[in-house]
Amino acid sequence: MTHTPYGYIIDNGQAVIDEPNAERVRMLFREYIKCGSMRAAAKKAGIDKTHSVIGRFLKNKVYVGTEYYPQIINENVFTKAQEIRGNNAKSQNRIGAYRPHPKGEIGTFTIRKVAVQYDDPYKQAEYAYSQITEVANE
Repeated sequence: MTHTPYGYIIDNGQAVIDEPNAERVRMLFREYIKCGSMRAAAKKAGIDKTHSVIGRFLKNKVYVGTEYYPQIINENVFTKAQEIRGNNAKSQNRIGAYRPHPKGEIGTFTIRKVAVQYDDPYKQAEYAYSQITEVANE
């Protein structure tokens, strides 16, 4: 089970817009598009969350609406915010997080069943991670 996104509440099993917080979300997107700064946009919108949480808000596609969640942000506003996020990543040399995979995938990894090698859970986890391999791109 996941949490209810900021700007929504669950009422009688249905997701409904929590208008005061939804308006903050709308303002966050508007201000971010104006100034390009997550921190400044969040402050202006009155959202007191960490930088990473604000980033998750801005990339949360649920705000454009799903079968369960009503629309808070229109698709054009959401798309414009994603363009700005990508441009900021390029200009701040964080492009690795936004570089699309040629086939639209993040990557494919595989791991075989991992045998227990260590009693120490940290060493066992380290060993398990060492068994992960990337599948060659075709």
